[in-house]
Amino acid sequence: MIAYREATTLNDIQAFITANKFSFVYISRQDCGVCHAVLPQVRDMLTAYPEVHLIKVDADKIPAVAGAFSVFTVPALLLFVEGKEMVRKARFVVMNELEQQIAQLVENY
Repeated sequence: MIAYREATTLNDIQAFITANKFSFVYISRQDCGVCHAVLPQVRDMLTAYPEVHLIKVDADKIPAVAGAFSVFTVPALLLFVEGKEMVRKARFVVMNELEQQIAQLVENY
């Protein structure tokens, strides 16, 4: 399982996206059971993609993240490539589909 950073401000998230070619932003809430179940699956999947860096955002601690990234439900999984959002998944995530999209982006960039 890969390690991840936990954001404390919107600026942390923006700096993270800017600093990494492949930035995976995982937005969740403390009382979200689906969020707690999906995160370990994402972390396991990303072990195959060391170039993809993960940051976790607790929307309860940073409520402005919802408006900044147009998030209406959690978990929200956003993959940025060179600062541009390329993949967005929310709530119920099909992991095989997500992995195929990540693999294709990593291969092509």
